[in-house]
Amino acid sequence: MSKSISIFDTTLRDGTQGEGVSLSADDKLKIAKKLDDLGVQYIEGGIPGSNSKDIEFFKRVQQLGLSAKITAFGSTRRKDSQADQDANLKRMIESGAQAATLVGKSWDFHVHTALQTTLEENLAMIYDSIAYLKQQGLEVIFDAEHFFDGYKNNPEYAVSVLKKAHEAGADWLVMCDTNGGTLPHEISGIVTTLRTGLPQANLGIHTHNDCELAVANTLSAVQAGARQVQGTINGYGERCGNANLCSIIPNLQLKLGYECIGEERLNQLTNTARYVSEIANVNMPVNQPYVGNAAFAHKGGIHVSAILRDSRTYEHIVPEWVGNKQRVLVSDLAGQSNIVSKAHDMGLDFDSTNESSRKVIDKIKDLEHQGYTFEAADASLELLLRETGEEMKELFTFESFKMLVEKTSGRPVVCEAFVKLNVAGNNVYTAAEGNGPVNALDNALRKALVQYFPTIKEMHLSDYKVRVLDEKNATAAKVRVLIESRDINNSWNTVGVSENVIEASWEALVDSMRYALLGQILNNERDLDGPSAEQRGLVNH
Repeated sequence: MSKSISIFDTTLRDGTQGEGVSLSADDKLKIAKKLDDLGVQYIEGGIPGSNSKDIEFFKRVQQLGLSAKITAFGSTRRKDSQADQDANLKRMIESGAQAATLVGKSWDFHVHTALQTTLEENLAMIYDSIAYLKQQGLEVIFDAEHFFDGYKNNPEYAVSVLKKAHEAGADWLVMCDTNGGTLPHEISGIVTTLRTGLPQANLGIHTHNDCELAVANTLSAVQAGARQVQGTINGYGERCGNANLCSIIPNLQLKLGYECIGEERLNQLTNTARYVSEIANVNMPVNQPYVGNAAFAHKGGIHVSAILRDSRTYEHIVPEWVGNKQRVLVSDLAGQSNIVSKAHDMGLDFDSTNESSRKVIDKIKDLEHQGYTFEAADASLELLLRETGEEMKELFTFESFKMLVEKTSGRPVVCEAFVKLNVAGNNVYTAAEGNGPVNALDNALRKALVQYFPTIKEMHLSDYKVRVLDEKNATAAKVRVLIESRDINNSWNTVGVSENVIEASWEALVDSMRYALLGQILNNERDLDGPSAEQRGLVNH
């Protein structure tokens, strides 16, 4: 039996039915290009004619010259009508797609209740629609909706649906676990039976994740003989989502030896998952297998000590195979190995036998006890390590800041910040307004620094989060502020903690600026006055 698996991506159609997922035509085109680069064989674009976005997508996608087959989705002809007169089928043909995904009922309960027709007419609807699309030169993928529920209720009829579709010329017969309630052993048994009863048919699988078994069910179907896998990037989809291709592809390829997208493209998987997440504006779970930010993250000191000797001790694959990377977290659970590993990643010379290592660990644990967290604030951690190791001097010294917040009836709040710094021996005093206290502080700090460090203009704050640490103290509670900053090439995270949200924000904001400037110095970027960082006394050796 062939070990080649056809990957059918339905992120642009089924994935957009997930709560909070909305894609414009431009978004869909960008994702389609990314999926094609990943090497999927089919990209289901949507329902032609159902809305302006899908109409535009099918019109413009032809200009991209993709290798994957663009697929249009639709249902069988209406009951008691003719296929060549069906508007839905005509739109699929006119879309310009190379393939058509045709959905039809395979559960007798749905035929009677949803379609309100006879079992015989449903079979005729399936046959006529597939035969018509084949006559028009389209490849046809038949999605047998609710197949497993239908099989368990009336196996003879469910199988007759697939046989009728095969008789009409369908290129793929895809069994759908539409309600997501089937278990892996049931999938395996049913697909094995069908593989014997329909030896010439190309079988596929389409599962939903309502029991958190979509990936497991897909793997069971493939091992039983299915050769097309339908799913979405990051598992997006209606209710609990569709089968997650970001788990299915590496499981099939790395664990079971099937060929899906080619070894040379597998390392694009993490980048693709995160790209689609950004375009869809949906946060990826950090613990998502294979592609999540924490998929290969290590926190416990014993674990870190072991992976530094051999990563196979706590990693089931090499992270780079799927485009991810190993991460060592630093927290109150950290041991010396964590610090050494992080320092090594940052290019710091950190001697594990030196007493300073223990001091850093103790300081980090004390700060974590106060409410700091460095798992999500690598930039603040690096600054801490460099300061403790006496590898840098302060680029600027904070002296004071003041805030003016004024609210006048009928007018918006006005915020003004006054910041006093010492930069390279010079006293600098600036003031700036903002649409909030943090924005005003950000503007004033930038105003003070930009004349000495022009590249500060290239960075900006991209995310700001506040977490209350002790709710029982109400408005007097200690808070933790996490700030994400970006420039044209990188992003970094910093943290601040205080009973005053402005002070916590200031701390994270200052660390963000210091880290940006540190990168400028370490990369030998141009300074305003020309002398090197060493000559100006900003870096120690």
